[in-house]
Amino acid sequence: MLTQGQTEDDLARDVRLNELRALKETVREGADPEATRRQHGKGKLTAHERIAMLLDEGSFTEIEGLRRHRATGFGMERRRPHSDGVITGWGTVFGRTVFVYAHDFRIFGGALGEAHAEKIHKVMDMALAAGAPLVSLNDGAGARIQEGVTALAGYGGIFTRNVHASGVIPQISVMLGPCAGGAAYSPALTDFVFMVRGVSRMFLTGPDVVQSVTGEEVSQETLGGADMHATTSGLCHFVHDDEESCLTDVRYLISLLPSNNREIAPVRVTHDPADRRTDALERLVPAEPNRSYDVRDVLEEILDLGEYIEVQTHWAANVVCALGLLDGRTVGIVANQPAVLAGVLDLDASQKAARFVRFCDAFNIPLVTLVDVPGFLPGVDQEHGGVIRHGAKLLYAYCEATVPRVQVILRKAYGGAYIVMDSRSVGTDLSLAWPGNEIAVMGAEGAANVIFRREIAAAPDPEEARKQKIKEYRDELMHPYYAAERGLVDDIIEPGETRAALCGAFKMLSAKHAVPPTRKHGIPPQ
Repeated sequence: MLTQGQTEDDLARDVRLNELRALKETVREGADPEATRRQHGKGKLTAHERIAMLLDEGSFTEIEGLRRHRATGFGMERRRPHSDGVITGWGTVFGRTVFVYAHDFRIFGGALGEAHAEKIHKVMDMALAAGAPLVSLNDGAGARIQEGVTALAGYGGIFTRNVHASGVIPQISVMLGPCAGGAAYSPALTDFVFMVRGVSRMFLTGPDVVQSVTGEEVSQETLGGADMHATTSGLCHFVHDDEESCLTDVRYLISLLPSNNREIAPVRVTHDPADRRTDALERLVPAEPNRSYDVRDVLEEILDLGEYIEVQTHWAANVVCALGLLDGRTVGIVANQPAVLAGVLDLDASQKAARFVRFCDAFNIPLVTLVDVPGFLPGVDQEHGGVIRHGAKLLYAYCEATVPRVQVILRKAYGGAYIVMDSRSVGTDLSLAWPGNEIAVMGAEGAANVIFRREIAAAPDPEEARKQKIKEYRDELMHPYYAAERGLVDDIIEPGETRAALCGAFKMLSAKHAVPPTRKHGIPPQ
């Protein structure tokens, strides 16, 4: 009905606008209110609610929100909801563009079909073209069975794009529900995986299949829950108790990263002076080389305001990998952890550190390596498990890295582990050491037993002779200035000078430019 002054064209236009607004509101809220109640009843947010929590308020722009599938058969032609079970688009995080896609579990359980996959392909292509991070909020039941091989082909397109974007833009997977079968491969191809306890699950074959094939009875949580992947498989980089804290940490992580591999991370204004002394380190790190301490206390003392985000905290905890700020600039830290296995390197620690080093190198993030390592973990399991090739991964990663690199030897650095932890001989730009450093092939006790075995055995008092030889070896080859005298350590610094020395070093190295050899790509150890 026309109102006063309104024409037929005005009325038609208003009708169309109202139809569009009503349709978009229905799509956003969901056509089935009961499905939304079920989602909330599981303690889970909807896809739109998650995106709103991840991105800056009011910044999200959705694309293909009205997309519908074209599948027929098995009743699919009668069920054609808009969005097809995935929300795609872009927004900002702390003012910087970020692309996102989020499975909508209320529609087909978030399962992937042809149209669903094409929406994801499009947003992935846009992220790569725009040079902006991509975040996936995963809550889907895998491939849509009713669409058969076209659904599987959709996954192939996602995997290909994951690989093409690797090392070009940051890719972050947030697991907020089930992720089974081929769907688990995309998160595994991304840079970081976040999971939520009691909500996130990832596995190739579910508990029912496992039981039917192997006879093993296992719950979904035990088979592929957040804590399992955080502690055992190493697939999960960050684990949280709820969606809100999880998405808050995703935002924080993004704030530390560059948008792409052609940029550096944003530089922040910091009120923590670059020349602040770190005298507390003398108390935090015991002088005795065999006494334990938590290297994370060292990180808190060195980094701006003591803040950092640790990667894979609960897996391979004998090495700490973290991102933090030094004088307002993002740095990556690799540190031996004496509080776990005395800080030795082993299979998992080598893999963990190697991947982190390669990530930092890909995205122009300078590296700090804090060394306090007694060597590689000995044992039949380690040797049979391939500790040589896994240790070689870390060696390869450091040798390949062209970003600014500074090594700080806190206490001991023995054997091959010393070389692997970014020593001067494998290309670190600057090697610093504290006054109590011990750099040697092995500890003085072991060295004396090997070198002076016969003399000790023939001595009237073997134990006293052994003590003397240990002292002789330590005084001769393990004194704090031995490596510095030979140019393998650039300077011996006081622990209190550590932060200032690192800030000064990275300021000096900020314009570092290294040209790698011309090649298609290297072949890292498997």
